[in-house]
Amino acid sequence: MQQRMRYLVDTLNRWAHEYYVLDAPSVSDREYDKLYDELRALERESGVVYPDSPTRHVGGEPVKAFARHAHIARLYSLDKAVTEDELSAFFTRVNKVDGSAHFTVEYKFDGLTVCLTYEGGKFVRATTRGNGVEGEDVTAQVLTIKSFPLTISYTGTLEVRGEAIIRLSVLDAFNASHPEEQLKNARNAAAGAIRNLDPKVTAQRKPEILFYDVNYMSEQPVLSQQEAMAFLQREGFKTYPYFKVCSTAEEVQAAIDEIELERRKIDVLTDGAVVKTDEVRVREQMGYTDKFPRWAIAYKFEAEEAETTVERVFWQVGRTGKLTPLAQISPVDLAGATVRRATLNNYGDLTRKGVKVGARVMVRRSNEVIPEILGAVDGSTGGEEVEKPARCPYCGSEVVEVGANLFCSNSVCPPRVVQKLTHYCSKNAADVEGMSEATLTLLYEKRGVRNFSDLYTLTEESFAGLEGFKSKKIANLLSALQESKHIPLDRFLYALGIGQIGRVAARELAAFGSVQKVASLTVEELVCIEDVGEVTARAIFDYFRSEENAQELERLFALGVAPFVKERRAAGKFAGESVVLTGTLASMSRTDAQKRVEEEGGVALSSVSQKTTLVVAGPGAGSKLDKAKKLGIRVIDEAEFLAILTGDTK
Repeated sequence: MQQRMRYLVDTLNRWAHEYYVLDAPSVSDREYDKLYDELRALERESGVVYPDSPTRHVGGEPVKAFARHAHIARLYSLDKAVTEDELSAFFTRVNKVDGSAHFTVEYKFDGLTVCLTYEGGKFVRATTRGNGVEGEDVTAQVLTIKSFPLTISYTGTLEVRGEAIIRLSVLDAFNASHPEEQLKNARNAAAGAIRNLDPKVTAQRKPEILFYDVNYMSEQPVLSQQEAMAFLQREGFKTYPYFKVCSTAEEVQAAIDEIELERRKIDVLTDGAVVKTDEVRVREQMGYTDKFPRWAIAYKFEAEEAETTVERVFWQVGRTGKLTPLAQISPVDLAGATVRRATLNNYGDLTRKGVKVGARVMVRRSNEVIPEILGAVDGSTGGEEVEKPARCPYCGSEVVEVGANLFCSNSVCPPRVVQKLTHYCSKNAADVEGMSEATLTLLYEKRGVRNFSDLYTLTEESFAGLEGFKSKKIANLLSALQESKHIPLDRFLYALGIGQIGRVAARELAAFGSVQKVASLTVEELVCIEDVGEVTARAIFDYFRSEENAQELERLFALGVAPFVKERRAAGKFAGESVVLTGTLASMSRTDAQKRVEEEGGVALSSVSQKTTLVVAGPGAGSKLDKAKKLGIRVIDEAEFLAILTGDTK
């Protein structure tokens, strides 16, 4: 079960990065949703949630080319429902809180979420949602859009949320006048327009923003979704005219049916309907998960389907050695995009769906964005069976079968090494800007780069004769490598690619202060860290006991790599405190609360131990609270926590 959960977490995080950050999704929403639901079920069954599980995080980090900006209030994503049973379960949860609650129903548009900030009645900033806590500053790009006011009558601090979209008619007109630059899909066109470094490109694509939410108000906040929409319209923000207020589940379902019937007639790309509880008082009682508001849900519609032919199936090798089958299919147009390939989960998935070379298969572009193979067309005959590889197609080493997955047994298999190097250079790791997988593949093949340390021996001469590398690009890469030598310890530990270790676990390990201290931890000490089980602890322990890894670390340090521990404020309301938050907080998410603790000089921990000095316990606090009481650690509630933050401790 742990192996399956680890696979699901890694795969979903990779897909989320492709979808939210790169705007280049490689799999369908349906495939993502299927694995996501499986992971949630396993987490409920096992009681274990990995620190980097996508169920805990809003996916998606900002791109380095843009400045980052923290949102005043977190921008959550929405949980989904694809069946009437799932929608019914949502109504049941609401009715337990308030049986007379009202609902609102709106179109769910498929574009790019943006958040606009106003202060003193003036527009000051536009950002993307990013990871929900902070996003990319796209003010220059959004200023080219004329569908929002630059000044408003509200003079407090305000955040409003909307969807940047490109109308289908505008997309068609753009493609007609730009034969050399065809934009296949309205969602990707909108995302590309807003997240383009050149505002002139934004203006050329003519995006607009449809506003649907008030994210934060410093004064006289709205008390319902109806008030929020009325406020937006009153202040001159563009909203979509369809907005239904419903008193019963039956009325909500009727509104959803109306949207599904009409959505193909409107000029905006849609992929569902959004259902929210109307009253803020109900929302406050229902609260949030780490990722979603409990008081809202997105009802997703079925996607477009088409038949095509499987031309071939080939295999990719990841940094763990896992072999993933990819199907190349005859090009087929679905919802304005040309689909040429689809990722299959594993060999069992491939055979279960009846995927054969030459066979006719049904392809769905889930949520009208991304492709997937549903299975062989009923009655389809013929085709060549896809052979299960006994040897790695890249290095010829023996393939080992572990559960449902196949792995290359060679730790130095070329694509596996390249993937490890790519992970090391990735954004949340060493963050070597410009060091792409393609560049690393070239350096592997032409310059013998095999280890992380080899990257730091590269010179200008190393790139001589390599196609596409001119002086400026080379200088930028070498500069980025130099900058990557000095990164926070948690990012360095994550960059090493130790099995089972995600970003959150890396932060937990970084709390020990140095690589050397982490390397000295025993399995028993590692298991004491929350969310680190026996398998993960053993992986960390074995990594640092490997002579090969020890030598690589020595080489990195000798070349000037010097990870550091982020300094914390010496003063502040939580200075000297090691704080654990447990249970539900009504005023803010746990992530936001941890951030506030660290801003005030404290250390935010995820598990209770002897070094914990304070526990903030909300409703639903369980074993952490019990352990704190047993250890005699000071425990406070949310009201006292907020009083400390505000200085009102009378």
